Amino acid sequence: MKKIITIAGTNAQKSINKNLLSYTTSLLENVEIISIDLNDYILPIYGVDYETENGIPTAIKRLDELLGTANGFIISLAEHNGSYAAVFKNTIDWLSRVNMKIWREKPMLLMATSPGDRGGTTVLESAKTYFPYLGASIIADFSLPNFYDNFSENGISDTKLKEELNQKILLFKQHLNNQL
Repeated sequence: MKKIITIAGTNAQKSINKNLLSYTTSLLENVEIISIDLNDYILPIYGVDYETENGIPTAIKRLDELLGTANGFIISLAEHNGSYAAVFKNTIDWLSRVNMKIWREKPMLLMATSPGDRGGTTVLESAKTYFPYLGASIIADFSLPNFYDNFSENGISDTKLKEELNQKILLFKQHLNNQL
């Protein structure tokens, strides 16, 4: 069974990106889902002086080992002032000190959502440029705008957006299943 690791790029307890991830993974079958909560990895702010004095935090070594077990990734990024949430950026900064190819060239479905019209597209565009440098094989990306208008307890309510996500999940699964 293929193992997919999900990460919501936020430390918010009631995250709309976590809701989008949960909904998305509910549409997948015959895969093992491992959800990473960044709140489980309390880390110092990355700095070369800190690393020189203290080394790599044990939590990062454990997280890197876990990422190494994945067959694919689904990431949903929170957008803070047009960029990554600080907790997510700090985590990937630390992870890159263990293995620059954080995402191990595995298939990735990259998503973002926000309450606004743009649906996190600024952070999504940034990640689409930056993540391949970190070893991401981005198969598809999806932006859900106006989260509170387009999402309910039943999932995505807008038919066009729901179908778009379904098509991107299908593409992601095809790449996942074509792996050796």
